[in-house]
Amino acid sequence: MHQETIPGFGTLALTPVDPAVHAGLLHGWVTQPRAVYWGMGSFTVDEVREVYEFVDGLTTHHAYLVLLDGTPVGLFQTYEPAADPVGERYEVRPGDIGMHLLLAPPRGMARGLTTAIGPALARFLFRNPDHRRIVVEPDVRNELALRRLEREGFTFDHEIDLPDKRAQLAFLTRTRFESPTDAQGLVSAESHPSIINTKGCSRYQVDNLPLP
Repeated sequence: MHQETIPGFGTLALTPVDPAVHAGLLHGWVTQPRAVYWGMGSFTVDEVREVYEFVDGLTTHHAYLVLLDGTPVGLFQTYEPAADPVGERYEVRPGDIGMHLLLAPPRGMARGLTTAIGPALARFLFRNPDHRRIVVEPDVRNELALRRLEREGFTFDHEIDLPDKRAQLAFLTRTRFESPTDAQGLVSAESHPSIINTKGCSRYQVDNLPLP
């Protein structure tokens, strides 16, 4: 479990999703209108559980609960682009790591939490010395996510077509993230998630899996 203290907010921790235990919680998040870009709005609890059981069986894609002082506040997913449909749409580099973040409905959450969580998640990814660049591909219609990505230091590349969306490819390098005058963190995302095409796609289509 990754854990660190975020000044002004509390202790943030990442723990692997347990599909049998967390399906109901995740269902309550992914079916919210605000999570439309997650692509699981019509899923039942059982379907959500099956999707994350599928993800749990992969070595290239991982799902974590984001906890703040022990309270679940988000869903964080990582993936290896070379093992994902997005990897067929751009030239994957050694050290690329994809991510998606969905924050829980904001009831009772402190303002600014989204901005505070981003850098912590980037640090989690970059603590692995093999990770050199974070890859994201939000839906091109998701203007909120795009604005945040730009503000937080991501470099926009070309648009790509994925099985479930037209996406904006963007990158955040380790060098840029660690520069004191450049990026200050990562994007959040009620805005742009996806899970192995699991964000809604058939959990059995391994070559149809991103995490938008």
